[in-house]
Amino acid sequence: MASSKNLFTRAKKIIPSGINSPVRYYPPYPFFVKKAKGSVMWDVDGKNYLDYCNAYGALLLGHRPKEIIADVKKQMDRGTLYCAPTELEVNLSELISGNYPSMEKIRLVNTGSEATMTAIRLARGFTKKKKIIKFEGCYHGAHDYVLVKAGSGAAHIGMSVSEGSLDEVSKNTLVVQYNNFHELQSLLEQDDDIAAVIVEPVLANMGLVLPEKDFLNDMRKITLEKNIVLIFDEVVTGFRMSPGGAQKYFSIKPDVTTLGKALGNGFPIAAVGGKTEIMDMLSPEGKVYQASTYAGNPISVSAGISSVKTMNKLKSKLYPKLEKNCANLVSAIHDLASDMKIPHRINSISSMFQIFFTDDAVVDYSSAKKSDMIKFKKLFEGLLKNGVFIAPSQFETVFLSYAHSKDDLKETIAAYEKALQVVKQ
Repeated sequence: MASSKNLFTRAKKIIPSGINSPVRYYPPYPFFVKKAKGSVMWDVDGKNYLDYCNAYGALLLGHRPKEIIADVKKQMDRGTLYCAPTELEVNLSELISGNYPSMEKIRLVNTGSEATMTAIRLARGFTKKKKIIKFEGCYHGAHDYVLVKAGSGAAHIGMSVSEGSLDEVSKNTLVVQYNNFHELQSLLEQDDDIAAVIVEPVLANMGLVLPEKDFLNDMRKITLEKNIVLIFDEVVTGFRMSPGGAQKYFSIKPDVTTLGKALGNGFPIAAVGGKTEIMDMLSPEGKVYQASTYAGNPISVSAGISSVKTMNKLKSKLYPKLEKNCANLVSAIHDLASDMKIPHRINSISSMFQIFFTDDAVVDYSSAKKSDMIKFKKLFEGLLKNGVFIAPSQFETVFLSYAHSKDDLKETIAAYEKALQVVKQ
C-alpha cells in the first residue's frame, strides 16, 4: 500500500513542488487523502482527521452529502458535457438570483478566479476606465488583475507580485489597507480612472478579518457617488454566512457579485452576476468577451442546484447550528489559551474563525503579519498529530461544516488543548 511519504516522493518527480496548489504543502510533506465522508477524511496511511479546512470553505454541508451525490449520479446517467444550453443552467441561475437579488443576471463559470476576472473585465468595459482598487491581503484568484499583495497562498509564501505577471497589468491595480476608509476615500478623490473596487466583505484569506463598523457601508456610498462598480467577492462568504451571503448579512447591495465554493459543495462551479446593464455587456450581445468550454456543465450545475436547494431547505437549522458550534469552539479555545497565558486574538463570524498569536487586534494585513507564525506552525502540527486538520497557513481560515457533531467538537477542543500546550513551550 502506498504511503503519503512515498506518494510525495513520486509526486515531486512529476508535479511541480509535488502539489497542484501551493496552499496544500507543509513540511515535510502533506498527507495524501484516500476518502472522506461527513466531517472526516482518511489518509492512505490509515489515519483519520476531523476536517476543518473543508476544501477552504467549500464544503459547507460536509463531505459527500447524500442529496448532492444522488442528484449528480442521476445526471451522470444522462451525460457529462454537452456544450449546448440546458434547462439546468436556467434553473440554477434563477435559484441564485432568488437568494441574491443584486444578481439580476448571472453567468455560470468554473472557478472563483474565472468569476473575479470576468467581474473586473465587465467593470472596465462598463465604465470605460482602466484601474481597479483591491485591499492588501485580499485574495481574488491567481490571475494578473489581482495577484498583487494578495492573501492566501501568496501571503503564506510572502509573495507581493508573482514573477511572470506584467507590470502593465499590475500598475492598474491599486492597493489600500482593509478597514481604512480614509485611505480608500483619498485614493478615489485623487484618481478619476477607477473602474471598480473589489473586496472580500469578510476577509478569509489572511486569517479571518472582519469589517469594522460602517466600513462596508461607507464603501458602498462612495462608490455609488462616483459611479464606480463595487464588486463583492463572495466566493468564500457566499451561502456560508447566510443564504444570501455577506451582502444579506450586512444589508449591502453591490453592483457585481462572485460566488463559488459552497455553491457547488465540492464540485467545480462559480458564478458572476449583477446589475442587468452591467451583465448585458457580456458577449455575444455585448462587447466584453468571456467564454468557457466547461461553463454550465451539467454535472457541476446539478451539484449547484442540489446544494442551493439543500441549503435553502435546511436554513432554519443549518445556520444557527453552524454559528452555535463555531461560537462554542471559539469560546473553548479562547479559555484554553487564556488559562495557559498564551497571547492571542481570535476573530470569528458565522461558521469561520482563526486564532492569531499576538497581543494586538487583527484588523488588516499589517496586523495579521505581526502574529507569531512559529507558534501557529506548532499549533497546526499539534492539531494534525491529534487528528484535527486545519489549513496549514496562518493566512487561511478555520471552517465548520454542517456535518460536525457535538462529539466532533469535544474531540476538537481536546486536540486544541494538547496543541496549545506545545505552543506554550
